[in-house]
Amino acid sequence: MKLHELRDNPGASPKKKRVARGPGSGKGKTAGRGIKGQKSRSGVAINGYEGGQMPLYQRLPKRGFNKPNRKAYAVVNLGLIQKFVDAGKIDAGQAITEEALVASGLVRRVLDGIRVLAKGEVTSKLNIEVTGASAAAVAAVEAAGGSLAVKTAQAAE
Repeated sequence: MKLHELRDNPGASPKKKRVARGPGSGKGKTAGRGIKGQKSRSGVAINGYEGGQMPLYQRLPKRGFNKPNRKAYAVVNLGLIQKFVDAGKIDAGQAITEEALVASGLVRRVLDGIRVLAKGEVTSKLNIEVTGASAAAVAAVEAAGGSLAVKTAQAAE
């Protein structure tokens, strides 16, 4: 096979529909826009406009609330931490801090802290220090003989 023999799969890129190119094209004369009226003209943007009636999106009530000062945590599962320990990317002998998790590449950035969840198995004895953890994660780490310390709010700020 040579460069000039490369082709796309049949039907992968369909031919562009050429409108207003004569009656033989099937989309000639009015180019599929019908006869006269606002929508037959160019430069028309009437999405959501209901002819003077109150639009549906304005008739429906507003719902919900987004807390402006909410915390965003980077979430890590115990199974992933164990996988990184087995691969040698995290040293299980040292305390596993948030900085160590970022350095290993398990977490991209700390955000407002790292929260550990209990998904996955833990076999190593781990000493983890993070901002948050689920009760099941703490129990799983302690069952494996390790410890999971959660930082207090004052220490994080």
